[in-house]
Amino acid sequence: MSKAQISKAQIPKSQTSKSLLAQIPQVERLLTHPDAQALIAQHGRSSVTTAVRQHLATLRAELTAMPADGTQTNVTVPDATLLLNQIGLRLAEAARTRLHAVHNLTGTVLHTNLGRSLLPEAAVEAVLQAMRSPVNLEFDLDEGGRGDRDNLIRPWITELTGAEDCTVVNNNAAAVLLTLNSLALRKQVVVSRGELVEIGGAFRIPDIMQRAGARLVEVGTTNRTHLPDFADAITPATAMLMKVHWSNYAISGFTAVVPEPELATLAHQHDLPFVVDLGSGTLTDLSVFGLPKEPTVQATLAQGADLVLFSGDKLLGGPQCGLIAGRRDLVARIRKNPLKRCLRVGKLTLAALEAVLRLYRHPEQLAAQVTTLRLLTRTREDIRAQVERLLPVVTAAVISQFRVQAIDLWGQIGSGALPVDLLPSAGLRLSPVAAGRAAGSSLNRLQERLRALPMPVVGYVRDGALHLDLRCLVDEAALVQQLPLWLGTPKH
Repeated sequence: MSKAQISKAQIPKSQTSKSLLAQIPQVERLLTHPDAQALIAQHGRSSVTTAVRQHLATLRAELTAMPADGTQTNVTVPDATLLLNQIGLRLAEAARTRLHAVHNLTGTVLHTNLGRSLLPEAAVEAVLQAMRSPVNLEFDLDEGGRGDRDNLIRPWITELTGAEDCTVVNNNAAAVLLTLNSLALRKQVVVSRGELVEIGGAFRIPDIMQRAGARLVEVGTTNRTHLPDFADAITPATAMLMKVHWSNYAISGFTAVVPEPELATLAHQHDLPFVVDLGSGTLTDLSVFGLPKEPTVQATLAQGADLVLFSGDKLLGGPQCGLIAGRRDLVARIRKNPLKRCLRVGKLTLAALEAVLRLYRHPEQLAAQVTTLRLLTRTREDIRAQVERLLPVVTAAVISQFRVQAIDLWGQIGSGALPVDLLPSAGLRLSPVAAGRAAGSSLNRLQERLRALPMPVVGYVRDGALHLDLRCLVDEAALVQQLPLWLGTPKH
């Protein structure tokens, strides 16, 4: 609340701003009021005292700005009870949680704006344990001395991918930055022009190369690049050949790309490392689960890549982090870079990451245990059953203003993974009863109310209706519990 909200009431003209200012209670008087004691118990004395002073200062400023001749006839100073009620609202707003659990009904499983992958229960338990207790983050329990936090995940990554070594940083963009700065500072990096991608948040490969101190050498054209293009670009100043996975777009038609084994062979002929930024990255063949095939880390290494960079919170289904896996000597150089300390992850990320990696040792149970895979592999029939359960109760909640239909939908994986492949899904379509401009206003109000629920609901508007894709609805009971508030005035 930005203003003190002085009361509106008819008062004698002779009551000037000066006389009104004299009616403002002292801070200590308000703090001893019974209503203030309840606020102090909830928010603490220092917070309440600060809020009281700020509120009274705002009130004084508003009264001081009144005409001095007393022509303002409809203003009074609120009594203590009203003042403390206004201050309570100010305190409640300031204390409101900003990070909310939400219902992701957008149809995008790995939604960047909604936190990407959901951690499996094993990872949640590991994080809770790491929060509650001291852990051997950088302590070698075998030797009894200082350890390396990369040692906590190295055995899992090397076993699952075949890499000689690995390191982990706070996201894949950091992995790209650190790798380039460590191996190609003031040297040239050869990349196909068609792979100079921009992903969310205006993250661009050329910009990252520049900030890392590397010099970009573009080869080929947007749609076609050949092996001789790379070969002709190699000079004594070349530090590496790099391939960047198409994260959130696809090129079709008259295209050509150089196969990774050929690029690896060319790089090794010139004693250069071949680095692949795999983007989302996965450790399992998604086609086994009926999903579109995506390059795996282990296959990319087997095809000759010396380093593979990939995310932890996308197809892997883990926490936000960036992993660098591959040759031991190259990882050692990266680990020695002073920037590594700036970009390292903490114990909570490592605890969650290790727990997720352990699940990959049991591939036959992955779809059940890794939440991301479970959501990706839900069948349309399974989602339809959930739709049929919700259709009557949602209809009853909004029938006065919206028509509700059960419909088939198409979702997507998200976060730059398989951008042109869609997931068959199902959900609810809420179309306004009103027509014309009133329909648009009705939709806007509904979306605002859904976002303001205790557990906000996020869907999407298309063709004049709100669509709620149920693929990622993990707490059906919580959604139903809030239905009476959908057309009301919910508050966080």
